[in-house]
Amino acid sequence: MALALGVDTGGTYTDAVLIRDETEVIASAKSLTTRSDLAIGVGKAISAVLEAAEVAPEQIALASLSTTLATNALVEGQGGRVALIYIGFRDGDLAKHGLSEALKGDPALVLTGGHNHAGGEAAPLDVDALQRFLKSHDGISGFAVAGQFATRNPSHELEAARIIAAQTGVPVTCSHQLSAKLNGPKRAVTAVLNARLIGMIDRLIGRAQDQLRDLGISAPMMVVRGDGALMSAEQARACPIETILSGPAASIVGARWLTGAENAIVSDIGGTTTDVALIRDGKPAIDPAGAQVGGFRTMVEAVAMRTHGLGGDSQVHVAAEGLSGGVFLGPRRVLPVSLLATEAPEVVHAALDERLRATTVGEHDTRFARKLPGMSAQGIGAREAALLDRLVDAVVPLGKLLQNRMEGAALNRLVDRGLVQVSGITPSDASHVLGRLDVWDGDAATKALELIARKRVGSGDLLATSPQQLAQMIIDQLTEQTALTLLETAFAEEADAFGSNPQELARHVLTQRGLARHRGLLALDTALNVDVVGLGASAPSYYPAVGARLHCKMVLPEHAGVANAIGAVVGRLTLRRSGTITSSAEGRYRVHLDDGPQDFADEREALDLIEAVLRNEAEQAVREAGAEDIRVTVERDIRTAKVEAKDVFVEALITVEASGRPRVATG
Repeated sequence: MALALGVDTGGTYTDAVLIRDETEVIASAKSLTTRSDLAIGVGKAISAVLEAAEVAPEQIALASLSTTLATNALVEGQGGRVALIYIGFRDGDLAKHGLSEALKGDPALVLTGGHNHAGGEAAPLDVDALQRFLKSHDGISGFAVAGQFATRNPSHELEAARIIAAQTGVPVTCSHQLSAKLNGPKRAVTAVLNARLIGMIDRLIGRAQDQLRDLGISAPMMVVRGDGALMSAEQARACPIETILSGPAASIVGARWLTGAENAIVSDIGGTTTDVALIRDGKPAIDPAGAQVGGFRTMVEAVAMRTHGLGGDSQVHVAAEGLSGGVFLGPRRVLPVSLLATEAPEVVHAALDERLRATTVGEHDTRFARKLPGMSAQGIGAREAALLDRLVDAVVPLGKLLQNRMEGAALNRLVDRGLVQVSGITPSDASHVLGRLDVWDGDAATKALELIARKRVGSGDLLATSPQQLAQMIIDQLTEQTALTLLETAFAEEADAFGSNPQELARHVLTQRGLARHRGLLALDTALNVDVVGLGASAPSYYPAVGARLHCKMVLPEHAGVANAIGAVVGRLTLRRSGTITSSAEGRYRVHLDDGPQDFADEREALDLIEAVLRNEAEQAVREAGAEDIRVTVERDIRTAKVEAKDVFVEALITVEASGRPRVATG
């Protein structure tokens, strides 16, 4: 009997599941994710699932981790302070592909150097300028290095990385190691995001490994990649960007395993995000343009996923404009008031009771802040530091913490850095008020919603007449926003038939009238023409209404709440290596390798060389990651052009994929 342990660390819960012989779920368990020390939640979930199955730790043959933390961090704009070394580009290139937005005000150095399209040196690398920059910038958690045409010759990226590592000891991400494709600014965005995530993912994986050892589990640990395949923990620590969409990818693999669906939309609702993707012909659909998360298009191969800041813990905003007003959700996650009240009941209830006795509604009613311990505050400004000092280690009502509006902006920056967590009302609180959930403090949720219900809308009327009415408004809005998300996915997949603006089409009056089954001179019917697989712990509570709204079959499989953890252990270890051959002149073939380009007069020799190099790298990497029974496939994308009625070689992209099942511990 082979037992595999799957763990998924999400924004709200950490899930654990045990699978026997890759065919049967024998136990599952949940524990609250502990952001200040992720190991606590991981350890509790693993201990609970071992106890539920009455399994000894030494019986575990394989452990695997999926996580939404990288995805959530990019959606919420969190992560460490980074610096970009941009080699051979112009200052204006920083504005391309959202690179300035990805930097978020962090430092960047545009450095002389780089190469041309053929791999030749365009200008010498300005080492002196790099060293001066490094001496004048500290508090950096990760460096990103992106060189012009680095995929054709990475020598300047590698030299800059060597200097940075030697002088600072800080992790360095080189853009050519993340993608073999051209497009320097887009590679730079990917490298910046990777650098920003390094500290967070390294802590998660390191602490998870600590927990496995402390619990007596000696099995090798794997991590789910964004395309649903597995990689070793060490590979994930080096390239955390590849874990964006790890949790969502695992959910699709888990959905397929749970339902056997050949074609379906998978919608996974978590605490922070709703992730929507397709199963097509029994496999996750892959995004050919690279993963897009939090508004950034990366060069990471991942499942074709639409990630929206919509979950059970999404912040509820009041729309007071208009005669009737209303609510909308997200994209930021906040700590539910009902959950915070279980951790600091005296503070939360005292603050809520005080505001309920007040004759006016305050701007920050129901909102609290707390500092997350153990996080580095290097590089923050004076106003942010003053706020942190005021928080100490206690839960503080926002109305008492913030002294002016400028401090509100400072608080947002602290939240972005992951140093402070803010609490507010969420759909989870609404579910407690309606009796759909009873795991946290329902009384605190009721008090909080009563406060918000007192807000006035444009007509002068109350937003809601009772906490229960407001709670239903929040749940109805969650249903509506989820339905729009699924419609956007469907319209985006059929862009050839409907056009390229899925958001507008999903909200179009004809679509909405069709969903309402309009009957007049016209009869309009709109429905999703494919099953939806609903995943997530709260899916059974929220998704039946979504299925009714979209007139489609909503599949809610057993173990839907731990599908991510299931997907973490039923995948394969897969490594891909890509390389390029270009034409340096007619009849000449240039192979671009890490140690520099090599020229050949024979196309076959060039192809055989790069294929052999890539095959060796991929096989060795996947074997070192712990795979066995390795299979290798080679894909050749050879591009030619017609010149005087004959085909002339232009370029070739060679991709080698090596995959195998993880090697399990034998005792």
